[in-house]
Amino acid sequence: MLDALAQPPLGHLDPLFGEVMDEVGELLRATFLAQNRTAYPVSATGSGGMQTMVDNLVRPGDRVVCGVHGMFGERMADAMTRRGAEVVRVDGEWGRAIPTEKLLEAAREPFAALFVVHGETSTGVAQPLDGLADACAEHGALLLIDCVTSLAGHPLDLDASGVDAAFSGSQKCLNCPAGLAPFTANERALERVQGSPSWFFDLHAVMGYWQPTHPADSARAYHHTAPTNMVVALREALRIVQEEGLEPRWARHEQAHDALNSALGLLGFERIAPEAERLYPLLAMRLPEGVDDATTRRALLVDHGIEVAAASGPFAGQAWRIGVMGDGAKPEPQERLVTAVAQLLGREAKPALDALADGWA
Repeated sequence: MLDALAQPPLGHLDPLFGEVMDEVGELLRATFLAQNRTAYPVSATGSGGMQTMVDNLVRPGDRVVCGVHGMFGERMADAMTRRGAEVVRVDGEWGRAIPTEKLLEAAREPFAALFVVHGETSTGVAQPLDGLADACAEHGALLLIDCVTSLAGHPLDLDASGVDAAFSGSQKCLNCPAGLAPFTANERALERVQGSPSWFFDLHAVMGYWQPTHPADSARAYHHTAPTNMVVALREALRIVQEEGLEPRWARHEQAHDALNSALGLLGFERIAPEAERLYPLLAMRLPEGVDDATTRRALLVDHGIEVAAASGPFAGQAWRIGVMGDGAKPEPQERLVTAVAQLLGREAKPALDALADGWA
């Protein structure tokens, strides 16, 4: 993938790049498990994918049900409020999935869309989608999801789950540098698009570039200068996903999550999410008693070259968020992490490393 990133740049209207764009669309459909015609990478980080969803699929005055049980649910509620929607928050406990019945209760009155974060990056929780599409169908509403941290690392089938639109990020389980936001929407969702308050994120305008009306003519309408090297790199990353296969890839991320959880558990860490609600690519763990968050994370970065993320909200200063994604969901990086953490905490590494090895056996 890094070799693909380093290729000589293609022009953003070069027919050769058009071929790349078409393949990326097909690969995204295969990765999202969605037959949607519209599947492309927004030229922005995952936040740009969120803005694309809000600007195009949410209208001022819409009643929108929004699940909030972490930082990224909070962000979406804020974005939809700024859009002028009537946001019905369904708040859940940070570190837990929102009970489906709470979402369904909020969906009894007419509404235009229901949004949930499928993989809540701030807490390492996977949100079940069962039953949500049926509730949306009763009111002709859209089911919208954030799958930034779950796409290609945690079981997700958009068509089977009845998801109308979703956005993700290139830097998580796709194992590509940050800078692109895979986005997809089905025809039902596109029927709601009536123009965007943002010129850059206007779906109709962008689709004139990504999906020309007459593909045989190669007549792509200029919209913006796409980051062509990034798109080429994303193509390679998506090819790697398909070569491995989604189900084996999901299984590998699950195994990596469980192995690392067992190893760090022996060093005094405790996973926040319950077993049944764990998000495979993200392990959020409470720190052992007496361990200073910032000091230890800094030593891990400076002395060992390993970065882990701080927690936020009610877990700020009390937990770490450890990526178990892409190439990070393999034994060698985890061995380095466990060895370094044991050293920093002044604890014997062997029992934890043995548990890690057993998890991968």
